[in-house]
Formats: sequence, structure tokens, C-alpha cells
Amino acid sequence: MRVHYLGATRTTTGSMYLVEVNGRKILLECGLFQGHRNDSIERNRTFPFDPASLDAVILSHAHIDHCGNLPNLCRRGFRGNIYSTLATRDLAAIMLQDSAAVQAADAIFVSKRRAKKGLPPVEPLYSSADAELAIRQFVGLNYGRPLSVVEGLTLTFVDAGHILGSAQVVLDVEEGGRKFRFLFSGDVGRPDQEILRDPEPVSEVDFLQVESTYGGRDHEEAGDSRGELCRLVATALRRGGKVIIPAFSVGRTQQLVYVLNQLSDTDCMPRVPIYVDSPLSVRATEVFRLHPECFDEETSRFMRELRNPFGMENLTYIHEVEQSKKLNDLQEPMIIISASGMAEAGRIRHHLANNLGNARNLILFVGYCADHTLGAQIRSGQSPVNIFGEPHVVRAQVAAVDAFSGHADRGELSDYVRHLSGPLRKVTVIHGEESQSMAFAVVLRSLLPAAEVIVPVLGQVVDF
Repeated sequence: MRVHYLGATRTTTGSMYLVEVNGRKILLECGLFQGHRNDSIERNRTFPFDPASLDAVILSHAHIDHCGNLPNLCRRGFRGNIYSTLATRDLAAIMLQDSAAVQAADAIFVSKRRAKKGLPPVEPLYSSADAELAIRQFVGLNYGRPLSVVEGLTLTFVDAGHILGSAQVVLDVEEGGRKFRFLFSGDVGRPDQEILRDPEPVSEVDFLQVESTYGGRDHEEAGDSRGELCRLVATALRRGGKVIIPAFSVGRTQQLVYVLNQLSDTDCMPRVPIYVDSPLSVRATEVFRLHPECFDEETSRFMRELRNPFGMENLTYIHEVEQSKKLNDLQEPMIIISASGMAEAGRIRHHLANNLGNARNLILFVGYCADHTLGAQIRSGQSPVNIFGEPHVVRAQVAAVDAFSGHADRGELSDYVRHLSGPLRKVTVIHGEESQSMAFAVVLRSLLPAAEVIVPVLGQVVDF
């Protein structure tokens, strides 16, 4: 078996891995690459293979950096099945439509600005119609249900605990008279996080492909995160500021609302209006309700016996663009949660453009931002930053509470690997900035002294 590493190698975006086995071609993930606009547009538009040559696609979860380029893949000739869990299928259905809508809106907005400078318009990567066609090719599969994808390759999904429906991808391969098990970790969630179950261990693993988003660092203690969240938010609100929180619509937004819901029963922060400015978040929350098979026992019991964990009296979900624009006219203290978490697309960029310049405000990051994204630039202290081609000076307070991350840290990833069984003869480290991947490779060589540990570069081919 041979794997071509075509994305999320020594970086965290654009996940894409081409598997060749028994003369067949399987694509693991088909994510959007997010970064500098010109670079990302060109990289997302073209594929380093013929999409029509693929036999199937396997998707670990519904985040856009893992599934966001599927409509383009299908438009360019892929006609096979896209295998995912049932929850991932339902989330991807709304996320790909949302991605198409965001791209179309952004293209119109940027084109208007370019027209003023005498520059030609830009085109979106794909349309809503393209997204709809891709969604028709999904085949949903529940956790723990083996399925033969092509001759000599059986797929099983195992809970990864990252977002709703997220999965580890287990490939049982029979090739040339030999049998072996290849495990792709997907994105590994944190143990004991809100809403979701913990990642499940996998047995008899011969080869491992593992993420390393936080492979070189440990998160702050989760027990301190709520106190830190309260302190930062309360300080900003009491000085009359707005709290702007970039958050992914699926997973992070629901987790944050759930935590704020619980904190509303305490006196740790003033009671102010909370706005979730993301139509996708509303639709995603409804998908959450349809998939209790993904919830941990605490959340299941909370929903059965207490109240809606994603709703409060002072919480408003914003649907329409005009409602979103009206938030700019409101001067009182408030909390605005908006997508995307890396601030690379969507309404969050408008909120940042309108609020970065006010020193009373707080820009609070609660998740990972890949290098070169707008979120990473703001987090690193860069000022000014460019939004829609215009410079914006950063006067607002900028802070981060990384304990809410959906990605396991170095210690948790190490525990994840320790709980796997099998010979683990070769390990490839992916989905992390180079420093994180290299650092976790050092950890793995200590944990698995008999294994060959590789940190692939973009385009590298590895035999298993």
C-alpha cells in the first residue's frame, strides 16, 4: 500500500491523502487549504491527480479543512462514494452548502472592492449546486460497522471524540497475500471534554497516521479554563466593551454556548446579551439533536432531564445578514460568537473589522488558528492586519483560552498512542505546523522505539 501526502503535511489545513492499494485509489479527506488568498485559491482549484480516477473517498469528519473541497472534486469528475459516519454526512451537508454561500458572498464583496481599483472580479471556488451534487455521493456508516470499500480493503469508523460524528479511520488491508491494519487517527479529541465521548482505543494496529496539531505543547488545565474565561470576559464587559469570539460553527460554538449556559447560573460575569452570529451554527445545533449516539452520558442526561444546553434567555441566534449588521450599531456590552474560528471567512471578519480598533473590546480565541490565517496574525500581536484588503489597527485586547480546543495536546496524544495495541511498525505524523509535528515525532520515537517515525513533506510518498 502506498500513501501520497498531498495536504496537511507540516501544516494543518487542506487535509488530503491518496491511498493506492491493490491497483485501486482511495482518497482520505478532501479539505480546503486556508492561508494567503492567492496561494489558497490556486491550490484549491487544482488537484495533483485525476479526480475521475478515484474509486472512493473516506472522510473522518465534517470540518471544512477536511471536507471543504469535495464539491470541487466531484465537479472535476469524481463519481464514486464518499464514506463517512451518519453524523458527519448530515453536518457536511450543511457545511458544504454554507461554504459555497460564504465563498459566493465573499467573491461579490471582494470583486466590488477590486472594481474600484480597476481590477477584474474574482470567482468562487464552487457553487451551491456543486455542493448539492457532492452531498448526493455520501454514504453514511455508523461507528463499528465494517464495510468493504474495494477488493482487499475494509473500512471501519471508530469514535475520535473531536466533533460530532468525528472518526478514526481503520483500514483492514489484504494485499499480496498479506494482511495488515492501517489506522488514520483523524483529528483526536480531548478526554473528558463537554458533550462528546472520549476517543476509543483501536487494537492490532500495524501502521499509524496520526495528527499533531498540538503535538509539541500541552493545554492549560481544563479546570482553570472556565475561571480564565470568566475573568477575561467579565473584565471586558465591565469596562463597557464587546467580546468578539471567533469560533467554528460546528463543535466549538456548541461547546462554548454549553459552558456559558452553565456559567450563567453563577455570578462570575455580568448577564449581557449573547449573540451567535452564524446561520450554520443554528443548523448544526439541530443536527446535534439528531445524533445522540455521539453524546457522552452527562450531556445525554442533561438534555433528557434538565434543559436545552444550547439555549438561554439572553442568547440570540442570528440568521439574516441585516440582523448581523445591526449588531454594529449596538454600543452596550455584549458577547458575539461568530464563524470562522480562524477568521478566514464568514461574518467574523466583519465583526473584527468593526471592533479591532476599540481598546475596550476583547477579541477572544478559543481554538486553533493555522499559521498565516487572519486569526493567527491577530493572536500573534500583528498590527495592522488586512481585512478585505484594508489595514485595521489592533487596539482591542487579544487573548486566548486554548483549553477549549477540540484537539488533544501532546500529553493526550501520547496517551492516545499508548492505548493502541499492535506492532505499530511505521508511523507518519501529519496535520500540525512543522514545529509541532517534529516535536511529536520525537515523543513517538521515545514511545515506540521499534517504529519508523516519518514526518512527510508535501508530495511525499510512503510505502506501507
